[in-house]
Amino acid sequence: MKRSRRLRPSPALLIACLALFVALGGTVLAATKIDGGTIRVKSLPGNRLEVGSVPGNRLQAATIPGSRIAPRSLNGDRLDLATLGQVPSAAHADAADTARRAQVATAAEHAADATTINGRSVGCAAGRQQFAGACWDLQPSATSTTAVGAAAACGAAGGELPDLLALFAFAQKPGVVVDVRGEWTNSENLVGANSYSLAVVERGTQFRFDQPSLENHYRCVTPLLN
Repeated sequence: MKRSRRLRPSPALLIACLALFVALGGTVLAATKIDGGTIRVKSLPGNRLEVGSVPGNRLQAATIPGSRIAPRSLNGDRLDLATLGQVPSAAHADAADTARRAQVATAAEHAADATTINGRSVGCAAGRQQFAGACWDLQPSATSTTAVGAAAACGAAGGELPDLLALFAFAQKPGVVVDVRGEWTNSENLVGANSYSLAVVERGTQFRFDQPSLENHYRCVTPLLN
């Protein structure tokens, strides 16, 4: 009886089978899901990624330090301004502005109570009364003098003779009495090229013009700040 011969696969068949096995294995590998956990750290360099292929929301917070960001690579419209802290110089500016406003407020609060400004006293001294933004003598001078003498005396006290109408108005205040013989004012009346007279208020409701060489009483008007 004739024995049957075992058939051996030809080399071409073996190569074909091997190629099929590799092809099927690659397809299975490609079908397998590849996530971040399957990629080793630093195994994928940045130059192998396409530009724009990784959106910002896929990056973990604080994974990219500022030193790795190129200058001028981020525009302002790409930044969330609410996440930025205050610039140090801006904080100093806010503090300085607050301090300035606090000083102004303090000064305004105590302005009404101030008794001095830049070393000068504010208000009227004893024997004077505030009127029309100045301090007026409550009583006329004890002695009479010429118009020039009266003006010099008021100037030495840091003031001047009052205006005619202003003295009329001041004479209407309670407790103010004008000397019956009259008081000098600084209101002039030109008589000629080299001659003039000054108005003199008498009894608080009348006036006359006297030559400056005559003698009358007077009262001075000084500033509130003296």
